[in-house]
Amino acid sequence: MLDILIIGAGPIGLACGLEAKKAGYSYLIVEKGCLVNSLYKYPLNMTFFSTSDRLEIGGIPFASIQAKPNRPEALEYYRRVADSQGLNINLFEEVTALEPVQDYYQVQTSKAVYQARHVIIAIGFYDAPNLLDIPGEDLPKVRHYYFDPHFYYKQKIVVIGANNSAADVALETFRKGADVTMIIREAELGRIKYWTKPDLENRIAEGSIKAYFQSHLTAIRENEVDIQTPTGQITIPNNYVLAMTGYQPQFGLLQKFGINLSPDFKRHPQYHPETMETNLENVFLAGVICGGMDTHIWFIENSREHAVKIIRHIQEQTRVV
Repeated sequence: MLDILIIGAGPIGLACGLEAKKAGYSYLIVEKGCLVNSLYKYPLNMTFFSTSDRLEIGGIPFASIQAKPNRPEALEYYRRVADSQGLNINLFEEVTALEPVQDYYQVQTSKAVYQARHVIIAIGFYDAPNLLDIPGEDLPKVRHYYFDPHFYYKQKIVVIGANNSAADVALETFRKGADVTMIIREAELGRIKYWTKPDLENRIAEGSIKAYFQSHLTAIRENEVDIQTPTGQITIPNNYVLAMTGYQPQFGLLQKFGINLSPDFKRHPQYHPETMETNLENVFLAGVICGGMDTHIWFIENSREHAVKIIRHIQEQTRVV
């Protein structure tokens, strides 16, 4: 019987593990992928918007060469945190069911069954991309994830999106020899890192990167795509479509567990903001999952405190009992 089972070994799941260990609770972190799985899927050359001190967990210093760390530095940091603190983690083990049994929960995974008095759900949102729902989206040329620009050398690519991910993809692939066209639903670029936005604006202005604003794809075929623009539909040659359209949490998993979601498009899960407890007694949420479809609300730097709130509440419950 565990005191706490934590679902997700991202930065916030690790932070929950650190707080549980500090408080003397028996705990286990279960992760369906690798350690900090979402960060691992980030683009190879990605630089964080936040400074390294804002990405720290458990008060453990994060030293980086530049003020804003990159992906390899973040992976190194979280690996070292897990190792140096001896965190109890099972990787590549997916949670499939959560069932209440008297005063504890039975947690079924792909490898075992666990019993825990408290469950913390700290899953991210990077596994479920927002789809375009247009003909041809299922072709192999369509990618919802981007890793390295070299692959797209001498290729005609379409980048869908107006925010950070789309900006990084457009600039990196352009500088590695791709012919880049951006498709942007809005009339202007969106939320983009301040050191990136002027670069992209200048590339668009000079015509190095083509951009269609207030436009969207209507169909994808093997060697071309259709674009609906304000002046009508056009067809352009194309080798790859990189749809940087964002991602969403695993709502199906939350519903399967019995956690209430708001009925609107936002699909905010129900939880108490002071304790992070959901409508299920002794089941808590932590991290980006708390925002539902508003995935831009919670980040590592402002949700690492969720771990402190949860463990403090469990301690207060224990004292009352």
